[in-house]
Amino acid sequence: MSASAEVRVGGGTHVVGIIGWPVSHSLSPAIHNAAFAAASLDWTYIPLPVRPEGLRSALIGLVPLGFAGANVTMPHKTEAAELIQRLSEDASLLRAVNTIAVRGGELEGHNTDVAGFDRFLRRDAGFDPAGRAALLYGAGGAARACALALARAGLARLTVAARDEARAAPLVKMVEALGVPVALVRPGETSDLATDLVVNATPIGGPDAEQVLPSLPHLGPDVLVIDLLYDPPSTDLQRRAREAGATAFGGLGHLLEQAALSFELWTGTPAPLEVMSAAALAAMAER
Repeated sequence: MSASAEVRVGGGTHVVGIIGWPVSHSLSPAIHNAAFAAASLDWTYIPLPVRPEGLRSALIGLVPLGFAGANVTMPHKTEAAELIQRLSEDASLLRAVNTIAVRGGELEGHNTDVAGFDRFLRRDAGFDPAGRAALLYGAGGAARACALALARAGLARLTVAARDEARAAPLVKMVEALGVPVALVRPGETSDLATDLVVNATPIGGPDAEQVLPSLPHLGPDVLVIDLLYDPPSTDLQRRAREAGATAFGGLGHLLEQAALSFELWTGTPAPLEVMSAAALAAMAER
């Protein structure tokens, strides 16, 4: 099913969507509608543009409108965790919800970013974090999810490059509680660092950002670099990493893995990951 294929909706169709502001750029409708079609499921996925002041009303409306669930994206993940009473362990720990399931007339808040990042690391990148060192740019929700996944996987040492020490404090506390040493540095203080993994969990390098990361650690064939941005497909960070001989990935794989977990949470059906990947690539090509 292509990103532009017709989606048939009837009275028995299960409806899910993505809540965000804005959501016009999201690949999720193309990804999930292709997956539903491939799995022969009578489900449909729609964009739900919700202004920040309207999130509470939107969440309340999911049940009476008959939604089976929803994804939550920027800028609503943190507030959604505050508004939903039933939270999964990861959603509660991160104070961030990216997936909602409607069960028995109630909302369940989940976070598939953590497990999605772990799957992406192992399946796509072939990287085992156990005993390794990582450098993480950023301290927001995406960074916290990556940090939690790495700490649970047995990371030996984490360095966090962030401008705001206070904003980074919850991430540092969470990782240290899992027994992983954390060093906090400024983004421009990483050039002398030796590491096995570099993760950019900031908007720097995106289509609307003119900045680039101010400094990078020592890069070479034994270093894996991941930029969670998937638009543009090839970022400045990826190009610099490959020029230095490192292996580099964009964020599309992580997007797909966390989407697959949402799909499985809603439907109880294994996600057709290859179909979802093809739909995402087709949607990006049409832009």
